Amino acid sequence: MPEKSLHEIPRAWRELYDKGKAALTRNNLDYAVDIFNQILQKEPAFYDCREALRATQFKKAGAGAGFFKKMIGTASSSPQIAKGQFVLRNNPLEAIVIAEQILNGDPNNGMAHRLLADAALAADLPKTAVLSLEIALKGSPRDKDLALKLGEALAAQGNISRAETIYGELQRANPHDPSIAQALKNLSASRTMSEGGYEGLEDGKGSYRDILANKNQAVSLEQENRHVKSDDVASRLIAENEQRILSEPDNLKLLRSTAELYAQKNQFDKALEYYQRIINTSDVIDPSLEKVITETTIRKYDYLTSQLNPDSETYAADLARLQSEKQDFLLADAKRRVDRYPNDLQARYDLGLMFFQAGKINEAIQELQKAQNNPQKRIQALALLGRCFEKKGINDMASRTYQTALKEKQVFDDEKKELIYSLGCVLEKMGKPDDAIEYFKQIYEVDIGYKDVSSKVDAYYSGK
Repeated sequence: MPEKSLHEIPRAWRELYDKGKAALTRNNLDYAVDIFNQILQKEPAFYDCREALRATQFKKAGAGAGFFKKMIGTASSSPQIAKGQFVLRNNPLEAIVIAEQILNGDPNNGMAHRLLADAALAADLPKTAVLSLEIALKGSPRDKDLALKLGEALAAQGNISRAETIYGELQRANPHDPSIAQALKNLSASRTMSEGGYEGLEDGKGSYRDILANKNQAVSLEQENRHVKSDDVASRLIAENEQRILSEPDNLKLLRSTAELYAQKNQFDKALEYYQRIINTSDVIDPSLEKVITETTIRKYDYLTSQLNPDSETYAADLARLQSEKQDFLLADAKRRVDRYPNDLQARYDLGLMFFQAGKINEAIQELQKAQNNPQKRIQALALLGRCFEKKGINDMASRTYQTALKEKQVFDDEKKELIYSLGCVLEKMGKPDDAIEYFKQIYEVDIGYKDVSSKVDAYYSGK
């Protein structure tokens, strides 16, 4: 289903699209969102409408998700995400609709953008996938898997040059990562194979997959060199690897390749088994391998969650159990990293965040007080420390901590708004409404739509 331009859409939908654009211009945002969603349910390949909907969602959300909301996550969307992942297997267009329903209320929701991108790629809508992947990557700029998927979507769109740039930046940041080197190799091979064959992509009549399919080397590239392999090819390669491992049991590269293939097939326990064999075989602890094991375990829990049937009577209990197990793993993993690398202040911050999410406030405070000595994490650590003191009802210490963070925060961005708002709320709890309103007014002057600042300021002056 190639994406469609405005002139390819039936006249009735074009006229409705114009009404939606007019509603957006008049700031009638709810009406515009309704119109754009209505059009996209009938014409999911209408990319201009998708862009207009995304712009409206962000404008409606104002400044976007707050700092702590981004940090802790939006658990309320988990059932919808699980439902979307469940239907994605058979109906990617329905999964896109579910993702958009989440984005209507939270356009920064990274999980929804990942779901939408996966569904868009499955429906052969690469521009739509790129739109969501770029937003998701902006929220998680260090997420290697997101960047790799963005490169894949760009290649599918025909933007090989930009995909190469992204992969090149990834390789500079992760010079020893074989998956990135392989992705670059694949991209280079596809460029060579299809030299002069990309014109069809520009007018929307061709696709990246079409080009590969027309080349003699496509079978080899698909089966041996692609970053993501089909299930049957992965099974064949696993069988070949395991046969070789019988005679080369200490071949770490072969063990790691087999683990990655099992993860590709969503057989995460087997993947983790092979990663453990690498650890048992090697005398040196590889931090990058530890990170891969952590990421694979997280993927395992996310996959198990996606396989739950939202219509099942045990869905809520099963979802709660998996979320609890995942949280326990993340906490244990954070503890392990701090035990192994006690001077790693990033690890201290991560452990403090895990303790906070688990409701272990005293333990969180202890880690965050150390983590604040990390210049890159200082303001985030102070902000979370303030939340910890609030949880314990020590509002005067929370107030001082927020003020310290604000003194060091120069840029008036979402993070600073959240700090100012939190400080105002603490001052309200302390019975200092006059002091609190001065902080709320700082936000009111630049962003009247931020949270409930407008109602707080209006109520204050009405009381006067």
